[in-house]
Amino acid sequence: MVIVAFDSRFERSIRKIKDSRLKDQVKKQITKIIKKPETGKPMRYTRKNTRELYVSSYRLSYMYLKKEEKIIFLELYHKNKQ
Repeated sequence: MVIVAFDSRFERSIRKIKDSRLKDQVKKQITKIIKKPETGKPMRYTRKNTRELYVSSYRLSYMYLKKEEKIIFLELYHKNKQ
C-alpha cells in the first residue's frame, strides 16, 4: 500500500482552481499516479528525484520515494510559470 501526502503549496493551488473540469482531470491524474507511481516524466538537474505529469496546460509535480512506498504531491503550476 502506497502512502500519499500533500505539500501545503499543492493544497493551496488545488483550492484556487475554480474550473470543475480541470479539478476532475487533476483527480484522475492523482489516482493514475497512486496506481502506478512511476507514470510521470522524471525530472533532472535542480528538480532531480521528482516527476511531472501533464494536466492540460498545468503540470502536476510529485515525488515518489520507492523505499518508503510514499508519494508526496508537491505542486500544481501553469506551464508558463516553470
